[in-house]
Amino acid sequence: MTRATSVLPAGTWDAASAVGTVTLPVAERHRRRIRLPVDDGGDVLLDLPDAVMLMDGDGLALEGGGVLRVVAAAEEVADITCTDPLHLARMAWHLGNRHLPLQVVDAHTLRIAWDHVIAAMVQGLGAGVRRRSAPFQPEGGAYSGGGHGHHHHDDHAHDH
Repeated sequence: MTRATSVLPAGTWDAASAVGTVTLPVAERHRRRIRLPVDDGGDVLLDLPDAVMLMDGDGLALEGGGVLRVVAAAEEVADITCTDPLHLARMAWHLGNRHLPLQVVDAHTLRIAWDHVIAAMVQGLGAGVRRRSAPFQPEGGAYSGGGHGHHHHDDHAHDH
């Protein structure tokens, strides 16, 4: 089986030169070693020294040459529309206080994995919510190196 032994961050390699793609939801993109199905058939063994959060557009460098492009799969998400930057900051705080993975889509929109309870909460706080199927690429966190770093467990204790 062909091995992928390193990750080329999106924008650092020529995506047009990809020899194939692997499409993965966010829950399957934080990996170190796993067999991945290639979209047009076959498998590749992801074999990295450390776990990495794979991002849409990243390349997986293959032993012997070639690169597979990582594609973020469409999944059920909630796009949360805020009225202004202050409202967006408030929504981000409430979602972060619940330790939810979150993607900043633009200056007025946040994206989370679909959750009807959270959707009702943010609507109660004045935000619009649109349930849709779209790629989900949450922020990597302050210590993640822009999304490609290692996962740091949330070991602090506090009441919610």
